Amino acid sequence: MKEYQKITHTNTLQVIPWNDLDAKRKDLIQLATKAVDLAYAPYSNFRVGAAVVLENGQTFWANNQENICFPVGICAERLLLGYTHANHPDQKPEILAIVAKKADNSGLATVTPCGLCRQSISEYEMKFKKPIEILMYRPDGTVLQADGIDALLPFKFEDLNQ
Repeated sequence: MKEYQKITHTNTLQVIPWNDLDAKRKDLIQLATKAVDLAYAPYSNFRVGAAVVLENGQTFWANNQENICFPVGICAERLLLGYTHANHPDQKPEILAIVAKKADNSGLATVTPCGLCRQSISEYEMKFKKPIEILMYRPDGTVLQADGIDALLPFKFEDLNQ
């Protein structure tokens, strides 16, 4: 068989114990946890909360908002980033925390941003020319940490068109 050029992308997430997080990251995850319980998810009952800290230190949170017409709903991450950018367009998002609860209410779920959210995060990284740290809280109390969207979205549109 003929040998072709290969393009390789290595992804890395860190698993960080809760006690090793600094106060800023713990506070952000706790805000996202608070947001989970206020999510509007009457159809899937899968609730997601997100919190962000901007470069000026301001924090904001949001949650998923469902609609009976499923494509009309919006994820916590996109709602949060859209709101913060609309109201603070010059402030870079520095850290984004995500927490989710299982649909059966049996506890927390490990969740990563969906594809739409990943591309949205990528847009803000391109705009501000800086990666956004992403923290994903896990049921065992540890946190998955991505240094930027590259760890979750290899071969982005912009990567392959340079």
